[in-house]
Amino acid sequence: MTDIHQQHADSFGAVAAEYDAARPSYPDALFDEIERLAGRPLAGADVLDVGAGTGIATRLLAARGARVVAVEPSAGMAAQLHAVSPGLPLVKATGDELPFHDGTADLITYAQAFHWTDPDRSIPEAIRVLRPGGSLALWWNLKDRDAAWVKAQESRLAATLPSYHYYGTMLNVTGPLDAYDLRLGTAVLHWERTVTVESAITDLRSKSYFAVAEPELRERVLEQERAALLAEFPDGLLREPYRLDLAVATTPTA
Repeated sequence: MTDIHQQHADSFGAVAAEYDAARPSYPDALFDEIERLAGRPLAGADVLDVGAGTGIATRLLAARGARVVAVEPSAGMAAQLHAVSPGLPLVKATGDELPFHDGTADLITYAQAFHWTDPDRSIPEAIRVLRPGGSLALWWNLKDRDAAWVKAQESRLAATLPSYHYYGTMLNVTGPLDAYDLRLGTAVLHWERTVTVESAITDLRSKSYFAVAEPELRERVLEQERAALLAEFPDGLLREPYRLDLAVATTPTA
């Protein structure tokens, strides 16, 4: 991980409350697809949710009946997760070095977090910890760039924020996975949510490229975005369309 990439990865602790308050959740269809591609129900499965953040996905996995442990390296994010969901088991670690025994998990998930790992380390670590026939599920929930207002916002942010980045769908994740003896399945889901403009601004504030920006620049760009969104959605409500890309890689049974 480069120094800049690490700076972005380390920035989330300071915006954990905003992250938990405004980041999107995930539709039920995602977990249906995980079960389909993994070939087993979540209910009763031993799951590690790595890069759990504030526990948005962790809570949904637990609600589906999984025995889930949150794995999160950021003290700030972990504190927010514990404050909101004190009953969830939580381990401070990264996906590059999982502190778990071999063959102890049925499923390892990365909810919008796998890009913070080194695949040359995190994929072998996942394979080590998974039981035979266990699965590694990776997904990214990104605003759908087919919407004109989303594309326009992306252009504005790219022009004003030096470290703005759009990860893109799948992040070529199938490439690193292809080097291993895994059965790979993928799915693409489309969904949307309706939020207030203020919630959308809070969501932006939780992005790493805003968190690492100089405060004066950050506040100026956020104010510009508030004005642009209110011009586009004068009633203060906007529909955010999402494209959710999922990859599930399953280990051999023997």
